[in-house]
Amino acid sequence: MSFIRPQPIDHEIILDETKIIMSKTDKKGIIEYANQYFMNICGYDEWELMGEPHNVIRHPDMPKIVFKLLWDRLDDGKNIHALVKNLAKDGSFYWVITNFVTQYNEKGEIIAYFSRRKKPPRYAIEAIMPIYKKLIELEQEGGMDASGAFLVNFLTENNLTYDEFILQVLKITQEQLDYYFSDAY
Repeated sequence: MSFIRPQPIDHEIILDETKIIMSKTDKKGIIEYANQYFMNICGYDEWELMGEPHNVIRHPDMPKIVFKLLWDRLDDGKNIHALVKNLAKDGSFYWVITNFVTQYNEKGEIIAYFSRRKKPPRYAIEAIMPIYKKLIELEQEGGMDASGAFLVNFLTENNLTYDEFILQVLKITQEQLDYYFSDAY
């Protein structure tokens, strides 16, 4: 199936903080599983999602450099947390904080990713939006090299790693974030 990306509309879907959006993709990001809550929120039926790239829900307000960072980390077998604005089938949007678990085969090769997503705090969304807006502007002007340079510079100037930055935006410790996702399986 080929998706026709919906036109974004200014309507936010507010997630239930007690529920978890879950999905599984192969190594290339092709959806192999989506839980019912994921389908309820994004508005796609299971048959529409299976076999499709996970980026079918990518909102155009999301900087490409964030996904490059995400996939680079996952390809290295490392977890990453990110605040992500997703696009539903009807053009609505919803925000999530992500968490990943990597699945390996018996040879130690990555074969799949399990993604867990939950509702982020509103203050975290408000803190990250201006940075994402700047990254998008830079990508439009100079591509991902420009937005990547800005992000590296921003983190360096603030003496932060990307992970520390996300924790700072969320106003929690790594232990608290791990606990936030501990009931996901």
